[in-house]
Amino acid sequence: MSLPRIQLLQARRDTDPAKREERESFAYRSGLPVEQFESHDLLEGPPSRESVAGFDGIMIGGSGDFYVSKGDLDHFERSLDFLAEVSESGLPMFGSCFGFQCLVEARGGQIVHDPESMEIGTYEISLTEAGRDDPLFGQLPDTFWAQLGRKDRAARLPDGVPNLASSARCGMQALRVPGKPVWASQFHPELDGETNRERYLFYLSGYSDHMTAEEREAALGNFRASPDTLGVLSSFVSLVYP
Repeated sequence: MSLPRIQLLQARRDTDPAKREERESFAYRSGLPVEQFESHDLLEGPPSRESVAGFDGIMIGGSGDFYVSKGDLDHFERSLDFLAEVSESGLPMFGSCFGFQCLVEARGGQIVHDPESMEIGTYEISLTEAGRDDPLFGQLPDTFWAQLGRKDRAARLPDGVPNLASSARCGMQALRVPGKPVWASQFHPELDGETNRERYLFYLSGYSDHMTAEEREAALGNFRASPDTLGVLSSFVSLVYP
């Protein structure tokens, strides 16, 4: 089989330095050449169903300036409708962070803005019983370190969608749409500790309203390696494109 072609959905302004890095990180962690990933800008609305037909799967990245809880992305409802339809179609899909939250909302769950539970840095994640039985996330240890950068969180998953992982601050960290090759995680399997730290430094002004100077400085020491999650995307590729 030829290498899969992936459409990467991004909600990032052109001035966001993570826009290029995100595509490269998704490709690298998937074990695929970056040329196999074609970015689509969600700021212009969702892709057409005709364009999606030219790809073997979809991945959804994070967000620099937009919140699912606020619906402040242009064409947001259209994008949710698109994700609801495609996630039922059988097309392989993986969503990270903002992508996880979009899938939750698209399928009828709820995302809330909760800066008090903010996770910025590297946190310990634990698999649930459903997660341990999952063909993708079940390949991870029962507990592992993962990269996060969020102020929104899932308050309710869609009906029938199991929660696969949790952290001390966020009870819902990963999901799979039952019977579909569709997974998502609140954490970033495409990032390592250093890349996540670089993003934190760029987005620091966005976090500063909810952090004291001491908290901002302490957060710089909250980034560490997360070796177990770095194989999630390559495992996803191997699982859905055997």
